[in-house]
Amino acid sequence: MRNLNRGDLPGLTRVLHATGAFTGAEIDCAVELLQIVLDDPRQRDYIVAVAGEEGTPIGYILYGPVPLTEGNFDIYWIATDPAVQGSGIGRQLMAHAEDDARSRGARIVCLETSSQGGYERTRRFYDKGGYLEESRIRDFYKPGDDRITYVKRFSHGKEE
Repeated sequence: MRNLNRGDLPGLTRVLHATGAFTGAEIDCAVELLQIVLDDPRQRDYIVAVAGEEGTPIGYILYGPVPLTEGNFDIYWIATDPAVQGSGIGRQLMAHAEDDARSRGARIVCLETSSQGGYERTRRFYDKGGYLEESRIRDFYKPGDDRITYVKRFSHGKEE
């Protein structure tokens, strides 16, 4: 894993499109957050780790501490190139973010996703990673599309 650099933007934008999981508006939001990280070195809300092969980004994770909380972190985005999905890159990105969050005092890591059928593989990925469904807000994104919040808790630096 390595830090984000400006040269990663085209490759990560390609990855976001290639997954087929995100709408155009979601991709625009994801790229905007990456640009914030690159353009404002003083910001402390977002942290990005990039996985790459021979300098080409094949995935990334964007996470950070939740303002006004004690030890809570959110994972905002994770995406891997479909060509490497199932090879463990996503797990490595998650492990990196969790380890880094714990080193910064994380008690809880949260993430959210959609209840839509197209996100079934994503939800299985979170389940296998030890995340538990903590809440569900019905019809959050649109009618019939719930927001599901997953949580992983740590105590004294270890997973509960």
